[in-house]
Amino acid sequence: AMDYEHNKAQLLELQRTAGTGNDCCADCGDPDPEWASYKLGIFICLNCSGIHRNLPEISRVKSLRLDFWDSNLIEFMRNRGNLWAKAKFEAKVPPYYYIPKSCDCMVLRQQWIRAKYERGEFLDTQVCQDPCSAGSREGCLWKLGTGRRQFQKRQFLLSAREGVMKYYSKESKGPKAVISIETLNAMFQVEKIGHSHGLQITYITDGQTRNLFVYHESGKEIVDWFNAIRAARYHYLKTTFPNVPEPQLIPKITRNFAKEGYMEKTGPKQKEAFKVRWFCLDSQERNLIYFKNPLDACAQGQVFIGRRDEGYEVRDDLPQKNWAKKKKPVITLVTPVREFVFICDSDWKQREWMDALNRVITQL
Repeated sequence: AMDYEHNKAQLLELQRTAGTGNDCCADCGDPDPEWASYKLGIFICLNCSGIHRNLPEISRVKSLRLDFWDSNLIEFMRNRGNLWAKAKFEAKVPPYYYIPKSCDCMVLRQQWIRAKYERGEFLDTQVCQDPCSAGSREGCLWKLGTGRRQFQKRQFLLSAREGVMKYYSKESKGPKAVISIETLNAMFQVEKIGHSHGLQITYITDGQTRNLFVYHESGKEIVDWFNAIRAARYHYLKTTFPNVPEPQLIPKITRNFAKEGYMEKTGPKQKEAFKVRWFCLDSQERNLIYFKNPLDACAQGQVFIGRRDEGYEVRDDLPQKNWAKKKKPVITLVTPVREFVFICDSDWKQREWMDALNRVITQL
């Protein structure tokens, strides 16, 4: 019993020791990890420990507080630790490779852990791939059809060198779409697509936002596609903006929407009937995009959101001379051109949307 308590105290102190990196999860960065891999010598969070459990050949996990740790294992952990593991297993992570956080979906975190420890993709012995070649990929993905609402297998081709992504249907001789890497974006949308490997690809054509919803049965394959798109985007940004420092380029490679969800909107005269629409806020492009349904391929419209000093404002009341039958929370988005009126289901949804819109208005 004394050994148990003494060793636990040593282990918890080791987890808190400054300069070891042990105070955050070795894989997702979550603070105060309560688990550890005693085979790798790293401290990890509960969620990542679940992924490690499925890799018994390379990792074995224990709880810092609930399990017994003998002195040999304590010494092993002391000689390893998170900074040691980072230096070894993340020695050559390409700048375009997406490093997931705790809030990211399971497939991203799972493949990050497998890439590091199982496949050794970022060890010092590996040769760093050129982003142009890493941003070239060919293969099949399951794509959601526009009309029939079912997924169909489609051939995709990504070429960083040509600066395009294309996809083909069985019937078409040429590509169904040629997408410029300049406006290409990708984000995981597990719940929205209803698949644990669901990826939403967005691009702009003729000034309009278009969506592709895809997945692959293999978690590795879909994450490889995601990082290939990121490599192609990184190559494009480095080539187009050679003088912009890398820390400023990395966040622009791909992005998630700042907020998504249903609101009701009325027309420009503000006398038209309110209609339910699915809204996506793209803070990087400063656009509020709306669709009839969440899985629509084409946007119905979008509103550009400039800065406050340019005449943009968000209010929680109706414009003057306007009335709405529904006694629900209102948002008025004021632009120099017109005022857009939205209705939310609840006070907290109104507050969330207003906060998100205000963040865009106040960003430089």
